[in-house]
Amino acid sequence: MKVLITVKTYPIPSAKYDELVCTAGVREDGGFVRLYPVNFRDLPFSQQYKKYQWIEVQAAKHRGQDARKESYRPNFDTIKLLGEPIPATRNWAERAKYVLRGKSDSIEHLKEQQAHDRTSLGIFKPKKVHDLVYKQASSDWKASFKAALAQARLWEDRKVSKKPPRKVPFKFQYVFECDDPRCKKNHRMMIEDWEVGALYWKLVDRGASPDDAAKSVREKFLRELCADDRDTHFYVGTILAHPKTWVVIGVFWPKIAKAKMPRSDEPLLFN
Repeated sequence: MKVLITVKTYPIPSAKYDELVCTAGVREDGGFVRLYPVNFRDLPFSQQYKKYQWIEVQAAKHRGQDARKESYRPNFDTIKLLGEPIPATRNWAERAKYVLRGKSDSIEHLKEQQAHDRTSLGIFKPKKVHDLVYKQASSDWKASFKAALAQARLWEDRKVSKKPPRKVPFKFQYVFECDDPRCKKNHRMMIEDWEVGALYWKLVDRGASPDDAAKSVREKFLRELCADDRDTHFYVGTILAHPKTWVVIGVFWPKIAKAKMPRSDEPLLFN
């Protein structure tokens, strides 16, 4: 299949692969695809795809535990990058041509679709983003994750193994409302976007305290990505272990196109 990569979730530890990333994208017809599992950092550089880059990959429909409509298991060896990522020119017009083709009206609409056909990925425009809140979380992975990693390495005799990905010690949530009469105007949705974790650790590595780094992440993802001059949309998806729980897995945030003003020598037409 041919897929335009739109989001990657933050990596989690895996006993089999060291770490796993869930990747989502769209086909040329706007249909969403989830590629999972992917051990992204172990891919050769020539196969490490970027956001808004077309790839070609052989993938099989997930069976058994993951019955979500969009889920496919990729064959890592077949990943092929197709040219450079689509640039953010003309207010992301070329990107929007594909990612907004299957746009939903609201998270209420997506949940309705989910009940009908197991939809588990989508994109919609919130009516208003009220806030981005964060709270402290555990700074280490669950003991069960770490025990599974240790057990796998014991049995498989892994002499060289990466450390698990660093766990972000905060949980971030968007607070928003939808343009839907069913909306109760107080959605709180967890953010699982790779870029949130990447920005947090970039700031910490530059010397910021954990709390200052979390504040800066909030400012970036609220004040810039959701600013009044941005046509903000949320990419969302469900969690396999909690299929009714939806999370924000990415943000589509081009600038709002300004209306072209007529030149002073052009006549003004009124209907």
